Amino acid sequence: MTVQGTLLGTSVRDAAQRAADVLALLLSRAGDPGRPGGRDALIAVLRAHGEPEPIEISDADLAALCQAALDLKEVFAAGGVATAADRINALLGARAHPPRLTTHDGGSGWHVHVDGSDDAPWAEWFLTSSCLALAVLLAERQAPPGGFCQSPSCGRPFVNVGRGSVRRYCSAACGTRERVARHRSE
Repeated sequence: MTVQGTLLGTSVRDAAQRAADVLALLLSRAGDPGRPGGRDALIAVLRAHGEPEPIEISDADLAALCQAALDLKEVFAAGGVATAADRINALLGARAHPPRLTTHDGGSGWHVHVDGSDDAPWAEWFLTSSCLALAVLLAERQAPPGGFCQSPSCGRPFVNVGRGSVRRYCSAACGTRERVARHRSE
């Protein structure tokens, strides 16, 4: 089955990429969610992914989002498709609500949510919408929906959206850097 159009108000790929971008930011702050710049950087990422204003993230929201990132990290770290599916199912089973269509009172086009309400806490929205997007990618590709860059100098989360083999690196630059390093070490 190929998913076309939108699922979450943005394309499935965009929602999955938002998950990876937020995850990259929050995992670096998981040990210290109050670190200066954390909130502003998170708001900038959410804004870049089309979240409507105002974007207000409290200290409690930031701490809960860091915990959600730690939970979502397990999906990106799964490695295999069955493990990724199990982890997505566990997260959705523990936190998702029945799917519902919403326009946020006419503020956007119709799209699917699996959080509790249009004013659900940031962490609930982030985790459930990310899992929904990653689940659709997994079902569409029959492969893990994401991973972590295997370059020792990077480790950034990435989304698998291509048709080829499972990715090992977040970008061509990381892949090239690692190939050159292997070549030089031989």
